Amino acid sequence: MDIVNCEEHLQKRLKQINDLEDEILRRENALKSKECAKKQVLLRLAPALWDKVASWAEDDFRSINSQIEYLLSEAVKSRFATELPQE
Repeated sequence: MDIVNCEEHLQKRLKQINDLEDEILRRENALKSKECAKKQVLLRLAPALWDKVASWAEDDFRSINSQIEYLLSEAVKSRFATELPQE
């Protein structure tokens, strides 16, 4: 194999490596965005409940949205932690 053929072969291999790196980055970004993706919901609350949640969120140094998410997460954990396995 002469030097020109070797160089062409190396250039092809380098392109393959670069293509693989690009594919890995694309997949990593897709996974990150999927992990970060959150569902949006429209939630209607009574003004009194909103005020209490807002006050609680302020006490916990959270946004109202984060406080609602936290409360829902805790409720779901509690609900499924108390379930007994069926035999």
